[in-house]
Amino acid sequence: MTDGFRTEKDPLGTLEVPNDALYGVQTLRAKQNFPISGLRPLEAFVLAQVWIKKAAALTHKETGRLAPELADAIIQAADEVIAGQHREHFIVDPYQAGAGTSHNMNANEVLANRANEILGGKRGAYAPVHPNDHVNMAQSTNDTIPTNIRLAALSRLDALVGAFEKLRDAFAAKGHEFDDIVKAGRTHLQDAMPIRLGQEFTAYAGSIDRNIRRVREAADYLRDLGIGGSAVGTGVTVEKEYPALMNKHLRAITGLDLRIGADRIQLMQSMGDVAAFSANMRVLALDLSKIASDLRLMVMGPRTGIDEIKLPAVQPGSSIMPGKINPSIPEMVNQVCFQVVGCDTTVSMAAEHGQLELNVMMPVIAHNVLLSMLILTNTATVFTEKCVKGIEANREMCEYWVERSAALATALMPHIGYAAAAELSKKSVKEGVLIREMVKRDGILSAEEADATLDLRKMTEIGVPGGKHGMVAGG
Repeated sequence: MTDGFRTEKDPLGTLEVPNDALYGVQTLRAKQNFPISGLRPLEAFVLAQVWIKKAAALTHKETGRLAPELADAIIQAADEVIAGQHREHFIVDPYQAGAGTSHNMNANEVLANRANEILGGKRGAYAPVHPNDHVNMAQSTNDTIPTNIRLAALSRLDALVGAFEKLRDAFAAKGHEFDDIVKAGRTHLQDAMPIRLGQEFTAYAGSIDRNIRRVREAADYLRDLGIGGSAVGTGVTVEKEYPALMNKHLRAITGLDLRIGADRIQLMQSMGDVAAFSANMRVLALDLSKIASDLRLMVMGPRTGIDEIKLPAVQPGSSIMPGKINPSIPEMVNQVCFQVVGCDTTVSMAAEHGQLELNVMMPVIAHNVLLSMLILTNTATVFTEKCVKGIEANREMCEYWVERSAALATALMPHIGYAAAAELSKKSVKEGVLIREMVKRDGILSAEEADATLDLRKMTEIGVPGGKHGMVAGG
């Protein structure tokens, strides 16, 4: 052993491992092989693997397969990691060898070394606790990593859903607050019939709510665990009691509602459940990005745009134009949503690239699913607190633009017909005269009929403008 290092051996030979490292030779080899992103594994991916190791030690202690003193040392080491210790020793890049063998061995080595210390041994000796023989007992990378992904995603589900429930409620509150403000609707970015600002915001809340329900439904499939499948899903080297005991202990450790997978071979072969969950996050991101883009359009101005709402100012908007304030939070939201779409594309491609009994692309699937959950959760919180709750309506500009909408001629259609209404709309734009004024000026309707037909509030509800039925002249 050289100063500051210890010599460890694996089937490929020896390496000098830093003396202070809880990881060992296989982890170090992975670190040397994959200097790809400089990223460390996400916290949820680390915790879920350690949960599995703790549950396995509890299971083997219960069945008598693992000596109680060894099991207890592994459990204590796992509890230390779960409590936040030793995280710096989980070092394998997310872009690593297939299946996640390196990540699994990283956990095995850290827990084995720490367990041996607890028992009075030294790091790197792997006695009396061995990373493969004891920490990894009756397990394979091939069943622990799929289980990890499910546990990790489920462990972050409540935070994700909770953040979006608060965002949904913030939009719903704005919908109520803005319900009396009529504004110009726009389709194809052109004038359309009036809509209430509150209706727009209520619809945003509705979109988020539907996405929350879709994400929850997709997550339910993740509750089926294939742990106990071992190498190819058949359960070789695994006791018959193991799947049920693992499920019992994992439920207790995580507090999650989990199920014993009915077909462990299927759960190992397919990443479909995870891909479906990712796909629903993608749809959530698509709707969220659309909403953020809408806010950016409505705040456009303040002098040369539509300026229908005001967003909270969170930072100066320009390094050269004094006084400029940008829609910084919605811009961030857009960028996060683009990233989530990219993550889902990666997950989709990786899920398709499984072969036969195993999908070896699980590390990149895990990283992208968990990254999407992390950034969506944080984004929803920031969007709610720093933007949506502080949105103000610019009532004057809403009223200004809706009166000038060329689409108001649509309300006249039941009375004068499509062709005449179209001509009136074109004439209004050409002459720069409001449709309301033109109808009265040209005697198309009486002043009373015009005001009844062009009642802006009534146009935002189901019904025929100006009367119960309306009748085209000459009809």
